Amino acid sequence: MELIITTESRPIKLWLDNIEDGALAQARNLANLPFVFRHIAVMPDAHQGYGMPIGGVMATRDVIVPNAVGVDIGCGMCAMKTSLTEIETPALKTIMDRIRKSVPVGFKHQSVKQDKHLMPEIVYRHGIVEREFASALKQLGTLGGGNHFIEIQKDNDGHIWIMVHSGSRNIGLQVARHYNNVAKEANKKGYSSVPKKWDLAFLPVDTSAGKAYIDEMQYCVDFAFANRRLMMDRIMAAVTSVAPWAEFDEMINIAHNYAQLEHHFNADVWVHRKGATMARKGQLGIIPGSQGTPSYIVRGKGNPESFQSCSHGAGRKMGRKQAQRELNLEAEKKRLDDLGVIHSVRGKKDLDEAAGAYKNIAEVMAKQSDLVEIMVELRPLAVIKG
Repeated sequence: MELIITTESRPIKLWLDNIEDGALAQARNLANLPFVFRHIAVMPDAHQGYGMPIGGVMATRDVIVPNAVGVDIGCGMCAMKTSLTEIETPALKTIMDRIRKSVPVGFKHQSVKQDKHLMPEIVYRHGIVEREFASALKQLGTLGGGNHFIEIQKDNDGHIWIMVHSGSRNIGLQVARHYNNVAKEANKKGYSSVPKKWDLAFLPVDTSAGKAYIDEMQYCVDFAFANRRLMMDRIMAAVTSVAPWAEFDEMINIAHNYAQLEHHFNADVWVHRKGATMARKGQLGIIPGSQGTPSYIVRGKGNPESFQSCSHGAGRKMGRKQAQRELNLEAEKKRLDDLGVIHSVRGKKDLDEAAGAYKNIAEVMAKQSDLVEIMVELRPLAVIKG
């Protein structure tokens, strides 16, 4: 159940009791925005972000805040259960090698443009998406870097699963930067009461700029889904190249960086989820752990106090540079080796995505037992990191 801070203009409801100072300061800023509706919700994986904490949920009336969505618009998860119950290590390594050959990772793009019919349709003319469309055709079906990953996993019943975490690549970044700059200029000219140092510039949704951001943001959400779907198709092909008898269930997909109009507490409001996912009653979702720890398929409980939301993962407890400085490389590799995970921690630079850089996923799940019900626990067999 949530803890409540009542010292700001609006309450802050937290599903954790050890929030870092920077993230709490950002949550306090959110709670003092003049257009915030009802309260701020902070998920148990929360940590400091840009403007708004990762793991934050904010509902607003009549305005939208680009920095409360973030730069990787539409970033999210997809997962798929297979009919397989066993993969021998040599076969698993072959599958991972074929995935690496068919799915570019990190800063790599496709060598050729992908089929434009796999892209979401552009139904408006605002500029950024159109400008970036040709480049995005080579980013479709690519993983990206940071905490993005592909995992082969096994559930409690012995079934093999595939999971992908990725977003909207450069097109999302360009849309986010453009409209955040537009919002900052508009707020400066309009003498906004929101301090510039908060990095929470906003756009009224009934203005041309506000409408344009909403349209282009949604395109990026759709592109991120198309990106994950194409990667999943190529991962499935890699699996069937080794196990042609494999069958696949319907894909579960859920995003965690977006804003949309929803109905809460008898009002239509713009719910911003930055590093948080929707958890409506009965809705299936995905909450990944860190490299080497369990991930979960969950069912939402529709808790109104979180605006029907839950965490999007374990959440960082160390910054990237801090993890590279402080974590022990051999200990992190041994942790994964002892679990039998085929992993990507090879050098000091990889420690930013080691399990030790993240919160304990079991504790995170326990703190949001009123938000979601665990349906499936998944343990990693092999990991490709961006």
